[in-house]
Amino acid sequence: MRLFKYLGIAAGIAVAYALIVHALFNDHRLGDLLGVMTIGFIFLVPFAMGYLAVWFLPAELARRYEVRIFVPWVPIVFFFGLTLSFGIEGWACWLMILPLFLIAASIGGILAGWDNSRKGKNQQLKLSLTLLLPFIVTIVEKQFHFTPARYEAYTSAEIHSRPGKIWSNVIRVREIPEKDDHGWLTRDLGLPRPIKAELDYAGVGGSRLATFSKGLVFREVVEAYEDEKMMFFTITANPHDIPSTTMDKHIVIGGDYFNVEDGTYVLEQTGQDTYRLHLYSHFTLSTDFNFYAGWWAEWIMKDIQNNILQVIQTRCEQNL
Repeated sequence: MRLFKYLGIAAGIAVAYALIVHALFNDHRLGDLLGVMTIGFIFLVPFAMGYLAVWFLPAELARRYEVRIFVPWVPIVFFFGLTLSFGIEGWACWLMILPLFLIAASIGGILAGWDNSRKGKNQQLKLSLTLLLPFIVTIVEKQFHFTPARYEAYTSAEIHSRPGKIWSNVIRVREIPEKDDHGWLTRDLGLPRPIKAELDYAGVGGSRLATFSKGLVFREVVEAYEDEKMMFFTITANPHDIPSTTMDKHIVIGGDYFNVEDGTYVLEQTGQDTYRLHLYSHFTLSTDFNFYAGWWAEWIMKDIQNNILQVIQTRCEQNL
């Protein structure tokens, strides 16, 4: 019971700190100095939360390593829950960033446990510096301009069918019922699912509309085309056309941080009545932590592409 008493106080202080910092970092008036899509926020705010959660515990509790590692997770969970409940942040964004928050919070808790037994004037200064560190690092970080990174997501599917039937399902994807949607990752993240794709002209200059749920529409223009062999198209998503409830503002396509540039279908014969359908896409990320965000973005893009390829494969192999 004693642990829960002190834990409630320490966690409450850590959550209050996080809410204040989040409000400041999210204030557009401070956009030139602060921002939530920064290393300073993503890594150092949870570090400071973990430090606070253990710092305010009695020394005999802070000595236990399980307390140092896992107690910092409590304010993280409460902080996520509050921001989700009040619609301050989106579920998909927090879920993707959760592993980093938990690791950083545990590191903060471990260091706080070591400092806890040495409380004094220097330790009070160290606590102050820990709380200010996200601000200091982010202000410095904002002075640098990171070059957007370009990534490729590649997927393919083996299809037993005729090339004409495969290609007709590639250039125009009929409406996909929800029961045929197998994009488990995008579904679990609450992201829009593909519904249909319509092409007005099978050739260079053709315009293709790829419609997703929740009002998301990609406008595609065919730039290179070989009938039943290859189709390359550029992709445009106007973020102003996407309803605010469709995607988290930090991962909205065509926004400040994430953009899909193009896609390519290639049909390759691999045997008698057997073809491999390749689907490539290129996308860019403009975050200060592309090394982590790129992994998630590629995983999401591959999930979307594999979902579409599976739909095409199933339709082409039915009633051969």
